[in-house]
Amino acid sequence: MHLLFEEHYTELAIAVDDIAERIRTLGVIAPGTYKQFAELSSIEEVDGVPPARDMIKILTASHEQVVRSCREALKKAQAGNDESSIALISDRMRIHEKTAWMLRAMLQTA
Repeated sequence: MHLLFEEHYTELAIAVDDIAERIRTLGVIAPGTYKQFAELSSIEEVDGVPPARDMIKILTASHEQVVRSCREALKKAQAGNDESSIALISDRMRIHEKTAWMLRAMLQTA
């Protein structure tokens, strides 16, 4: 589990940087504090340390929520003819869809 979560953390850290760079490219200040991220997030914080299986369920649901958010952001980027944002969002959505699928498969075999 530790390795799985470390892989997710590393992937998401890179994603945050890529997204922040895109935001800055568009001439907007990117969020940079935990408070700002928490206010913008559609994923709720979890209290305590849940059992391992519940962690995977929470992580799966979180990836699925990111996919839904990507779909909404993609519509806006398409409406604005912003090809670079469309590419970034599409790539992120593909990664989160695949990750959610893999996590669902883990839950079925566990």
